[in-house]
Amino acid sequence: MPTIRTVAVVDIGKSNAKVALVDLASLDETVIARTANSVVDSAPYPHFDTDRLWAFILDGLAGLGRKAKPDAIVVTAHGGSGILLAADGKLAMPMLDYEHSGPETTGADYDVLRPAFAETGAPRLPGGLNAGAQFHWQSQAFPQQFQKVATILMYPQYWAFRLCGVAANEATSLGAHTDLWDPQKRDFSSMVDRLGWRKLMAPVRKASDRLGCLLPEIAQKTGLAAETPVFCGIHDSNASLYPHLLSREKPFTVVSTGTWVIVMSVHGKRQVLDPTRDTLINVNAFGDPVPSSRFMGGREFSLLIGDKAVEPSDADIEAVLAMPTFLTPSIDRGSGPYQHRRAEWLPQEPRHPGERFAAVSFYLAMMTATCLDLIGAQGDTVVEGPFGQNRCFIKMLATASGRPVVVSKGSTGTSIGAALLCAGPDFRPSGGAETSVVPEPKWFSYPARWWQAVG
Repeated sequence: MPTIRTVAVVDIGKSNAKVALVDLASLDETVIARTANSVVDSAPYPHFDTDRLWAFILDGLAGLGRKAKPDAIVVTAHGGSGILLAADGKLAMPMLDYEHSGPETTGADYDVLRPAFAETGAPRLPGGLNAGAQFHWQSQAFPQQFQKVATILMYPQYWAFRLCGVAANEATSLGAHTDLWDPQKRDFSSMVDRLGWRKLMAPVRKASDRLGCLLPEIAQKTGLAAETPVFCGIHDSNASLYPHLLSREKPFTVVSTGTWVIVMSVHGKRQVLDPTRDTLINVNAFGDPVPSSRFMGGREFSLLIGDKAVEPSDADIEAVLAMPTFLTPSIDRGSGPYQHRRAEWLPQEPRHPGERFAAVSFYLAMMTATCLDLIGAQGDTVVEGPFGQNRCFIKMLATASGRPVVVSKGSTGTSIGAALLCAGPDFRPSGGAETSVVPEPKWFSYPARWWQAVG
């Protein structure tokens, strides 16, 4: 058993944030607090409300301090984001919302500077989804403020810095389509040196490194022990992948679902990735390149279904299959394998809520199956996160891909994966409860006709 038994996980997603306690012996997760992750739409540009999130994190940790004091703390957070610190450790500039279009105003100049896809595995993405594009735009649009930047951190490591005072960077976040990392050389990209940013980059540490202990003032505010270690932390999709790297037989693929659907292939077929279809190279917790693809599936589901989801009946599902009713891509045209295609309902948009839920779920499954094909995925497909509870999505994904889909224990793997970073190098998690769903022969015509409709 690991010497660390319980871990407080600060889990910051694009849409929501939580503080959870993970028991490493049972891999059970207890959510202590949740909040929406809001964006402040005010000067100097739309930015994340880091002050409110910091107050939330402290309150959540204080809640743990009153109940069950954790043995360690680790942070996992979404990609596409970085922090610019001044010499005093405070923000030199607010943290840009990566969906803001500001970086596109300097996009032509940035395109000349950014490394080739062959070097970084990072496709050119809209808005500020390439963190390097964010920093470049900030340096050009706000030169006086940018001159105050003393340290550049990726997002999980910023919160670790706030907790323990040690500044670090880490490969899974640097490797999440930032243009700042060369996965093959395991070093900063050529652009970082071209722009003179290497001196600003905090040292690179492993995701599983202990950075330090809680700062005394944080220990006092939260009621946690001052000797509580804070670990370096990890990009959220790679947190979902990490437990499977420790325990699962290769090859396999992990589909991490949330605001984004991130598809990551481990030891799949060699495939030439197409950056125009939102394929990329992620970097796992061991620093290894991972062929990946993605689309904004959770966002699309929310736009299409809203807060009033109606679980479809068998009759609803049969009606969608019999018509058949298709939703073709793309709802979010800034991401995914069909970015330049406009969504269309064929032959018509469903009127019954249950039928709509089934048709939308099938659309998301077909988008995911396309992502699997683009990266040469092989073996079982493991679904993490909320889509794992969607039976229409799971069965259609198995049918369209022709391979079993495994639904892992719990509603999300990010917190558990992050907590396992604290368990020590020799700890191997035992496999939790899983459900395996195989292709449904009666459904085979649906994927074929969907792909025909998409063209």
